[in-house]
Amino acid sequence: MYIIIIGAGKVGYFLSKRLAHVGHTVCIVDKDKALCEEVARELEALVINGDACEPRILEEAGIERADVLAAVTGDDEDNLIICQLAKEKFNLQRTVGRVNNPDNEHTFSELGVDVPINSTTIIAKIVEGEVSFADFVNLMSFQRGKLAIVRLDLPEDSPVINKEIKQIHLPADSVLVSIVRGEEVIVPRGDTVLRPGDDVIALTVIGNEPELLNILAGKL
Repeated sequence: MYIIIIGAGKVGYFLSKRLAHVGHTVCIVDKDKALCEEVARELEALVINGDACEPRILEEAGIERADVLAAVTGDDEDNLIICQLAKEKFNLQRTVGRVNNPDNEHTFSELGVDVPINSTTIIAKIVEGEVSFADFVNLMSFQRGKLAIVRLDLPEDSPVINKEIKQIHLPADSVLVSIVRGEEVIVPRGDTVLRPGDDVIALTVIGNEPELLNILAGKL
């Protein structure tokens, strides 16, 4: 894929390094000239010094052929404007926006950012999962905040242990999409039997996570 990364700070730098390492073509854009020069010396990527809030800079970055744009600067306003510009002016299909202030996550979703990434919320949910439930983590929300992918390690006392999936009444608009059992990845079927320690990945509507947790783990 051809990926444009806006922001050459630590997040943008390591994201670009990882993506380039696995074979993607990466372009990095940042306002800071000295930072751009430093990144250009260290990474095999196209680096552009400029303000990505300006359409001409995005054009220079090759947005017409980009598959994804990720705005990961430390400024939420810039990230939002850049993602909106990419979608509305250049019809880019997929945008990812870093949300620095958790209060802005809903705004990002409502204004069309495909994947708002709020690291504060993600870390908080992981911490809450370790402290409160030990086995339930909300991995990501998407479709403008309407859907969530969640992960659950089934405890030994789960009420669904040794039951077939077709016997389990999941919340509305929820589905189990995969089960990791040791080294095996299982695509769930109606007759698939759940076992203790199964790592279950589910797709559900935002707001259904507590009910899903209650059904699968019996902890509420």
